Amino acid sequence: MATKGTPADKAKSGTVQGEGDYVAGRNFDDAQRDFVESGKAQERAGAAGPKDGAEAADMAQAEQKGKARSKGEAPGDLKGGKKAQR
Repeated sequence: MATKGTPADKAKSGTVQGEGDYVAGRNFDDAQRDFVESGKAQERAGAAGPKDGAEAADMAQAEQKGKARSKGEAPGDLKGGKKAQR
């Protein structure tokens, strides 16, 4: 039986399903918050870093190659006011 009322009423009751599955969204948000607060996020971020100098250089080169195609929307994408060529 579907909850009657406005979409806001359905959201409060948790009965909206599909792309508006509020219960699943809350569960996901709670799980992500718990993961970050547990300290495991920092631990795994450190493990994802480059293994050696060569890998660090490859990563830096790939980053610069990606930024070279940027339109510069994000701060720091293009240093020195240089604009990307199309």
